[in-house]
Formats: sequence, structure tokens, C-alpha cells
Amino acid sequence: MLKQHYTDMEKFKTLLKQLEKHIPAFAQQNIAVSSASVGWHIEHTLLTCTLIAGAVKQSDPSLYKRSFNFSKIMVYTLNKIPRGRAKAPKIVLPSADINPENLQIHFQNTLQKILVLKNLPAGHYFEHPYFGKLNVKETVRFLEIHSNHHLKIIEDILQNKVG
Repeated sequence: MLKQHYTDMEKFKTLLKQLEKHIPAFAQQNIAVSSASVGWHIEHTLLTCTLIAGAVKQSDPSLYKRSFNFSKIMVYTLNKIPRGRAKAPKIVLPSADINPENLQIHFQNTLQKILVLKNLPAGHYFEHPYFGKLNVKETVRFLEIHSNHHLKIIEDILQNKVG
């Protein structure tokens, strides 16, 4: 099982490194794509990863119970989060002070904090507001899908940039 976590983590870290490449464009916006800047999407993704990794680490595996969730099945099957459907919880909303230096520091901290997921037993979990309890493997997969969702938004912002 740990080997599977490791494989999933490498794919996930590759996605995060793609996000890192967009830090220099942190101030770019395109209202036609998103009301938020590139930096906001990067910071939101990093906050989400950090907080979820901490929640999984602190979870009590004896309380994990797998359950059916249609929304989760759809997102995991399509490997995609529909845009504009969900609202991010306040705890993962970035502050107004986003700059490249802080993003780079947060990026490095996030890479360190997600490493914990690699070695946790499968029963550790995160309670997602829409999908319910996600075990370690499902959590890493969610973080992949979520990170890719924001990476695609960033790419759309930059491709459609008027200027």
C-alpha cells in the first residue's frame, strides 16, 4: 500500500511543480476566466494541500468508514472538478497579500508538509465537505484533481490574457 501512496505522491508533486512555474505571473488576471488572480489560485491550492495533509495526519483511523458518495464518484471518474459549482471554505481562502516571495516560501513548505501522506496507513482520512471521508489514497487523488483544476484555470487566465 505504501508503494501506491508513493506513486500517487510523485504524480501529485509533479502537478505542484507545474503550479510553481506560474509564480512569476502571480498578478495576472482575466475576469472572463476567473475573478481571482494567478497568485490567488496558487495560494489557494497550497493552502488546501497544507491543511488537508495536516488533517489526514491528525485523523483517527479507527473512525474511518468508507461510504458511497455520488459526487465523489463523478469527480474521480471524470478526473475533473466542474468550474463554478463549489465555493471554497473560508479557511482556504488566500489573504490579499500575495507576492512571489511568499508564494515560493509557501510552495516549499507545502512540499514538506505533504510528505506525511506518503507514509500514513490507509485508514487515516480527511473529511471533505462534499465527498465525505477520504482515506489517504483518495485524499492524494483529490489533491491531484483539485491542483489540476486550478492549474487549468491558471493556464486559461494566461492564454486568454488581453494585453
